[in-house]
Amino acid sequence: MAGQTINMSTLKQIIRHRINGVALQTIAKAVGISRNTVKKYLRLIEVKQLNCQDLLQLDDMALDALLQDPDALEEARYQLLASFFPYLETELSRTGVTRWVLWGEYRQQHPGGYSYSQFCEHYRDWKASRSGTLHLEQEPADKLFLDFTGKKLSVVDPVTGEVSPVEVYIAVLGYSQLTYVEAIYTQKKQDLIQVTENTFHFFGGVPRVLVPDNLKSAVQKANKYEAQINADFLDFANHYGTSVLPARSYKPRDYAKKSVM
Repeated sequence: MAGQTINMSTLKQIIRHRINGVALQTIAKAVGISRNTVKKYLRLIEVKQLNCQDLLQLDDMALDALLQDPDALEEARYQLLASFFPYLETELSRTGVTRWVLWGEYRQQHPGGYSYSQFCEHYRDWKASRSGTLHLEQEPADKLFLDFTGKKLSVVDPVTGEVSPVEVYIAVLGYSQLTYVEAIYTQKKQDLIQVTENTFHFFGGVPRVLVPDNLKSAVQKANKYEAQINADFLDFANHYGTSVLPARSYKPRDYAKKSVM
């Protein structure tokens, strides 16, 4: 596929985000690849009429073989649709003009164009890509926010009296604010994965989305605009059937409530 090459673990995260209704631009930032690359894979799934839940059950080799390059005609078809969106957005501001009416106009110009539902879905993605705001609505068992407190505690060996510093991990469910706290020796990725697994056991289930606060053990690269998820943490999330949506630096709206965190 032209553009960036992605591994199948990342592709499965893209599919999970899509199932969860995450906007195209937000998916691109969450997995650390370009929006156009995400868009091409999602369009390919649509063109081949593949079921996203079924794709998640495939092993990496089967998934890679199934999702080969979209043909040039499909790419051209989408570009015609995308070129119609600026006009669509302008016309929708007029009284009495609806998407249905404008879709009819689009299909008159392009009889072989997209169905109404596909037309609306692509328009939502296109519109979302023009906004840099990440909006997180809280629903039961939806998002789990992960962080370390920043202030260490200490444990004392009862035999030797040796004092050892420990990190304080905290996980908060966004909807209920139910909280899990555990002290661990390091913030290394293996410890983060283990303590997050402990969190799942404590809550008795797995949330749809994990939101790590740019932890070095979960996020490989983070800056003001995007975060790239650590590959091992990504595999851990795929194993448990959840997705990862890192909070962005300098974006307080991405985080859990400060009164808890």
